Amino acid sequence: MLNNPSRRSFLSQISAVALAAAVPMPAFALSASSAKSLVDKLVADINAVIDSGKSESAMYKEFERIFARYADVPTIARYALGVDARSASAAQMHEFTKVFQRYISVKYGKRFREFIGGKIVVNSARAIKSFIEVKTTAHLRGEEPFEVVFLVSDRSGSARFFNLFIEGINMLLTERTEIGAMLDQRRGDLNAVIADLRKLS
Repeated sequence: MLNNPSRRSFLSQISAVALAAAVPMPAFALSASSAKSLVDKLVADINAVIDSGKSESAMYKEFERIFARYADVPTIARYALGVDARSASAAQMHEFTKVFQRYISVKYGKRFREFIGGKIVVNSARAIKSFIEVKTTAHLRGEEPFEVVFLVSDRSGSARFFNLFIEGINMLLTERTEIGAMLDQRRGDLNAVIADLRKLS
């Protein structure tokens, strides 16, 4: 692991373009209609959880199921680790991906719980470079509607979303920043970060 935070930050910056390029699929094959269909199903599942009246813990379990089904979790987890993913063992990546899935599901599940009494509506889909951007609108009670955007590719072998924007907040960049800060606190010890994420989720 890289133990020097400033060095790791520098390496992360110079490799940002290469890592970002690794996220979308290498050859354009996914259609806008297929990506929109995926997000239609994803949004229907989210809306069903929002309307379910289940307890908070039960809702988080449902959001984790949704995240595992519709998101390219390995790609998101690897991007969140940045350059540190290169030096992680296969066992560490497996464990990090598993605990990161739970962590991210709870984190964004809390945000989606704010939508109780409202709904998400899918609006449009368009091709951008080698992925599909699907725009939706969140309608909440007593608040102005706002945009939620999903970026979808089939790089993993089937259509999955690999990034999410809620009111312009970029999930990939946010998680890379936060996981990077956790690694800095733990002096690059990925096992310690995994233990921290397990406690947070």
